[in-house]
Amino acid sequence: MGKTTKAPTLDDVAKQAGVSTATVSRCLNSPDRVIEKTKIRVLAAVNQLGYTPNFAARAMAAKRSYTIGAIIPTMENAIFARGVQAFQDELREHGYTLLVSSSAYKPDMEKEQIRTLVARGADGLLLIGHEREEQIYAYLEQHQVPVLIAWSYLPNIPHPSVGFNNRRAMFELAKEVIRQGHRRIAIISGLFEGNDRALNRVRGVKDAFQENGLQPDGIAVVQTDYEIEKGANAFRKLMSQSPRPTAVMCGNDVLAVGALREAERMGITVPNQVSVTGFDDIELAEIVNPKLTTVHVPHREMGRMAAGELVAMLETDSEARSICIPTKIIIRGSLARPAN
Repeated sequence: MGKTTKAPTLDDVAKQAGVSTATVSRCLNSPDRVIEKTKIRVLAAVNQLGYTPNFAARAMAAKRSYTIGAIIPTMENAIFARGVQAFQDELREHGYTLLVSSSAYKPDMEKEQIRTLVARGADGLLLIGHEREEQIYAYLEQHQVPVLIAWSYLPNIPHPSVGFNNRRAMFELAKEVIRQGHRRIAIISGLFEGNDRALNRVRGVKDAFQENGLQPDGIAVVQTDYEIEKGANAFRKLMSQSPRPTAVMCGNDVLAVGALREAERMGITVPNQVSVTGFDDIELAEIVNPKLTTVHVPHREMGRMAAGELVAMLETDSEARSICIPTKIIIRGSLARPAN
């Protein structure tokens, strides 16, 4: 057997750089407190020796792991990628590492992942949306693990969140669709189970109907997974109705792109024969033809702010707060007045 190489220590780095171990520690943990010349020398020694700080020892001393867990519904949707990347970047600035899991929109899987992350010593958790059993929050409180909700803001909810009001955002978009003259409106939505965002977006459309003296009971709603082809299938189903809807409002841009694709296959022109809207304003919304009318959600800003709030919950005695991030309607070529 070959000789085992011993991992370099803090003392080894200090000797190599010709400084004290305290200086090495300051350089790694608070580089702004070290003069540039010394910092360059220390970092050169770190790289040359291949030194890795012993975060386990740091965690034991502080009784913290400096790890944050995030459980997102899926890794296949660009909206989560945007927000989680910004969340991770901001956490890194505060010295935290991110562990990400995906629940596949399954409440039981999310519950299992929450328990796993708590068992692994996560200092705090980021969860998406408010729809889950109250026992889960009781479990997290029992284990003293702070939790922050993102992608959804609901007034009068006790759990802190950094997100947006899905119902209000879709309400504003529906008002614009109605203002254009549409009365036969259908919806392609994500599945409601375990997804309060999808349900509240549909409620927002119905709110707009009621405000305009229209009957929301006649709105056709198709629930489906967030996939382009599933959006296409749902669009075909809606357009087989008689009379056809003049506008199809989709729960996100992925479903809307599927609707646009199926409209082209069916020989239905958008927006001349039917208008299509989305939600999120991901890059796809500007690439498709016609460009997609949608709701712009500042996902990166939300991720950054969520990280800052969660770190504040961990490191200060300040009360957890909820932040409602504004959205805005983006009008593009997929929405026009109905032809009849």
